[in-house]
Amino acid sequence: MRKKRVITRRDFMKNTSLAVVGGTLLLSKKEPLLFQTGKKSKVVLVRNKEVLGDDGKPKPEIVLNMLDQGVTVLTGKPDALQSWQTIIKPDDIVGIKSNVWRYIPTTTQVEGAIKKRVMDAGVEESNIGIDDRGVLRNPIFKRTTALINARPMRSHHWSGVGSLIKNYIMFVPDPPSYHDDSCARLAIIWDNPLCKGKTRLNILVMLTPQFHGVGPHNFNPRYVWKYFGFILGFDPVAVDATGLRIIQAKRKEYFGDDRPLSPPAKHIFTADTRYHLGTSDPDKIELVKLGYSEGAFI
Repeated sequence: MRKKRVITRRDFMKNTSLAVVGGTLLLSKKEPLLFQTGKKSKVVLVRNKEVLGDDGKPKPEIVLNMLDQGVTVLTGKPDALQSWQTIIKPDDIVGIKSNVWRYIPTTTQVEGAIKKRVMDAGVEESNIGIDDRGVLRNPIFKRTTALINARPMRSHHWSGVGSLIKNYIMFVPDPPSYHDDSCARLAIIWDNPLCKGKTRLNILVMLTPQFHGVGPHNFNPRYVWKYFGFILGFDPVAVDATGLRIIQAKRKEYFGDDRPLSPPAKHIFTADTRYHLGTSDPDKIELVKLGYSEGAFI
């Protein structure tokens, strides 16, 4: 067995400079980090105009810094190392649920940044898996104790938008069976034993979202824009609802009217009102915005 790496707080903080806000959030060893009942769900929007290189790909060091900022605000810990150690424990078996849609994927840079911080929190590399469509066959995902959910938001033919809630559709053997009624039942999947109560962090990748599309698996660069952001939170519904507000605002700017998504992204709202997975009500969401503010749409 390889010798476990040891990272000092000084090493960890060399590339991280940020202000800390918020209160302390406690995590027991076996319980997921989720929003607290009766309190607002904290959601953090982090943007950095320099995150994309000239080739359009994310810059790993800036991605890392942005994620560090987000988790530090979420946990209220004094630095990024303590924040990640609050979310992930050394004995966790961690699945990073990614999204590999070829036109707008999670990206290897984002996956790599998450994996690095999971290892910095003390998890052995052999106990970390990154997967999307193969989660049901992946031996790591079969025995995970913790999940980190990371995917881009984009328009979607069946669900209105591809969302963090929808990202767990690969945990069932028959994804198309959830396509009826604008995918309104997607939140049920979060009760699947493979993922129930395991999600420690949700990261909505808003680097280059797509706000409009027509037909299955449609990609049109005309409707993709550089937003330069991530939205992080413990409540997946609150994060998705925040991302959806941005998508809708961009659509209004582009089309000149409040043109609704077709189909509507009703699964985000039913996840709240029907399945009680989280909150979609902006009045119950505490939004913290960090970094680049121009064109935030929220």
